[in-house]
Amino acid sequence: MAATRLLRPLVRPLTQFFRHEAAGGLLLLASTMLALVLANISWGPARHFPAIWNDYVVISVHHFVLKLTLLHWINDGLMTLFFLMVGLEIKREVLGGELTSLRQAALPIVGALGGMLVPALLFALFNRGTPTAGGWGIPMATDIAFALAVLQLLGPRVPLGLKVFLTALAIIDDLGAVVVIAGFYTKALHLSYVYLALGTWAVLLAFNYLHLRSLWAYLPLGLLLTYFMLRSGIHTTVAGVLLAVAIPFGSAAPRPAMLRWLHQQLGRLRRETRREAADSHAISAAMEAVGRRGSSPAQRLESQLHTVVAFGVIPLFAFANSSLVIAPAAVRGLLSPLGLGILAGLVVGKPLGIGALSWLTVRLGWATLPPGVSWRQVWGAGILAGIGFTMSIFVTLLALGTDSPATATAKLAVLVASACASGLGYALLRSTLAAPAQDSVKLAAAQPAPAIGEAR
Repeated sequence: MAATRLLRPLVRPLTQFFRHEAAGGLLLLASTMLALVLANISWGPARHFPAIWNDYVVISVHHFVLKLTLLHWINDGLMTLFFLMVGLEIKREVLGGELTSLRQAALPIVGALGGMLVPALLFALFNRGTPTAGGWGIPMATDIAFALAVLQLLGPRVPLGLKVFLTALAIIDDLGAVVVIAGFYTKALHLSYVYLALGTWAVLLAFNYLHLRSLWAYLPLGLLLTYFMLRSGIHTTVAGVLLAVAIPFGSAAPRPAMLRWLHQQLGRLRRETRREAADSHAISAAMEAVGRRGSSPAQRLESQLHTVVAFGVIPLFAFANSSLVIAPAAVRGLLSPLGLGILAGLVVGKPLGIGALSWLTVRLGWATLPPGVSWRQVWGAGILAGIGFTMSIFVTLLALGTDSPATATAKLAVLVASACASGLGYALLRSTLAAPAQDSVKLAAAQPAPAIGEAR
């Protein structure tokens, strides 16, 4: 019991994280279904629904004018917050999490590489020599919210090691998506704005070097960095990752000094709570101060962004970009090279790449399976990684454009593939996780019944 009490504070934040991811995934699903229903209703105000995303929203301050469609504000503006959070997650995992040591990180890194390369190759095989060959990045992505939501449906039977593996895998996958977006889907560069963006990032890195720890020193320049990226031709989501790199992750004081200060503050709080006339508001404020002092700016920002992104930005992105009219041409397009490439990449390529390269990594002795995780569960996680959804749609818009007829086919293929990956992954993991309970029942049934009067 004592060990459980000691471990509970360490495990609780991770448990809450997975619970929030699952809830965000369910909200994402609801947003998508609502958008599809509204887009395919041909009566009343809903018949004009998809067109609202093409309306312009203008911000004008003196001579500064920024005019973008509502869809662009969501995809280029709000999604930068998502990639800022992704960057903070990557930084946390590299500096103090599952990706700290090479041996610890080898399995999800190699698995993620396989899960990106094999789907891209399968897509390229189907689309070689076609106008849609440039969409090879579409089946490379994983939607972490949806994947963890499906995993959460299996309940407490899922090993924590499997959740950590899938989370680390998806985070590395997101980093790969950023590299693909920056390196391959940037069509034209305006060098003057590239230099301004790099100069702004250099100032942010200098703030980190000078140990400036107020987020208000970073966020205004982060907005400026995003604007320069928008004008440069590089997608603004890269600005979110660059800002995450610059925000400090370490604590304000050396670790021994910080531990001594925390010990003193906790002792004072313990004495205060024992007093009969203790002020609950003062105690609450003191606990918040301890939390702020003990955490870094990057940790605080990630915590604040998580709810906004999971329950606001991502569902809104799905709602706007799933406003898809399911026309007969789009359905027939599922059998085109584009549709088949996406379906094969996400449903077949993802688990094949993740499972095969993970097995090879363990076979060569570079890594070991997480505790309590079997190979069937790794393959199940690989199938769930085929839920591309948000990220695949995002790359679709960059690769094919927002107005291309092929975009509707690609979006529908992503939705169908994600649904298949959800069902297949859930079914495999459910059968795998239920096996121990069934085996114990069979073992009990095989044992001889005790004689009458014998103690049970």
